[in-house]
Amino acid sequence: MPAFEYTALDANGRERRGLLEGDTARQVRQQLRELQLMPVSIAEVERAESRRAGTRFSFRRGISAADLSMLTRQLATLSRAGLPLEEALLAVSQQTEKPRVASIVSGVRARVLEGRSLADGLGAFPQVFPEIYRATISAGEQAGKLDGVLERLADYTESREVLQSKIRNAMVYPVLLCVVCVVIVSLLLGYVVPEVVNVFKAGKHELPLLTRGLIFLSDGFRHWWWLIGLAIGGATWGIRRWLEDPAARRRWHQAQLRMPLIGRVVRGVNAARFARTLSILTASAVPVLEALRISGEVVSNLPMRDTVADAAVRVREGAPIARSLGATRLFPPMLIHLIASGETSGELESMLERAATNQERDMDGIVNTAVNVLGPAMILVMGGFVLLIVLALLLPIFQLNQLVR
Repeated sequence: MPAFEYTALDANGRERRGLLEGDTARQVRQQLRELQLMPVSIAEVERAESRRAGTRFSFRRGISAADLSMLTRQLATLSRAGLPLEEALLAVSQQTEKPRVASIVSGVRARVLEGRSLADGLGAFPQVFPEIYRATISAGEQAGKLDGVLERLADYTESREVLQSKIRNAMVYPVLLCVVCVVIVSLLLGYVVPEVVNVFKAGKHELPLLTRGLIFLSDGFRHWWWLIGLAIGGATWGIRRWLEDPAARRRWHQAQLRMPLIGRVVRGVNAARFARTLSILTASAVPVLEALRISGEVVSNLPMRDTVADAAVRVREGAPIARSLGATRLFPPMLIHLIASGETSGELESMLERAATNQERDMDGIVNTAVNVLGPAMILVMGGFVLLIVLALLLPIFQLNQLVR
């Protein structure tokens, strides 16, 4: 029985939104009339989500990593408790406080009630459930170990959410300092400096070079601030359009790997993501070639993704995974050695998990170090700008005697 999203009006004319199950849209309209609601629009959940995904400027193509993590953990807990799958999905849809998540889970449940597998139900919402998610569920259903696979998926989604949250939180302080620096310098150039330098402009003698430069910057900022904003916006738009070209984006990603600190962060994040994804796929009995293909899709850096694709070709020809990945030396040596050890000992799954944990631990250290460096660096930069402005204002005062003469 499909699930439908509806919009209706009550007796007072207020809009109501919700979900109802029914065989057809006509039956849902009849249910709404029995509830004394006037139907305005009714759409099957699957079609509504497909329409949102097809909208170019839609901001609701997926759900947040936190929502996906909580949904997976709830479903794993209920499955481990022995609840039938359709009852577990119903409980999850009723538990969530977000209407869209409830709508998606109800849509999955409707397909399960039709006799389809959970993986097929998730496949109706590819913009919400990534391919690794669906492939792992499919392997778990075929092996009869869905509850265990759901537990691994819950751990996986939670670990990814934790890593992303750490990176976001680590960047808050430097970004905030940068914004404060820009605001302070803009206020000084736009409001404070003009009021002060008017005193010196009336003089007949030449002002110091630093003061003249500050006046020039202040006048330019006050009269042409809109042009500066347009230039920044145009540059941002141009860079984004340039990066839409695959060759340009590949060159940019290659350059990122060569940068001193950024290169380590990019390599570490992608290596941890790849190792964690490959670990959970191999643990769920997904074939190695399929696992490598899906794991390569989660790697955002194009040269590293190409390395995984080339490695899959070599593995298909009979080469070991570690040797195939280590050919380009883009992945960290520790990851390659652990994979090689796992292949030799027959414990690839545990070694991949250890490699992912090791990479995530290294990323924590790198991010913490970067934050500890960027914070003081931004303070020094802001202090340097303010110092230059203060010196430019004080130099004419120091030369006051010469100006009077």
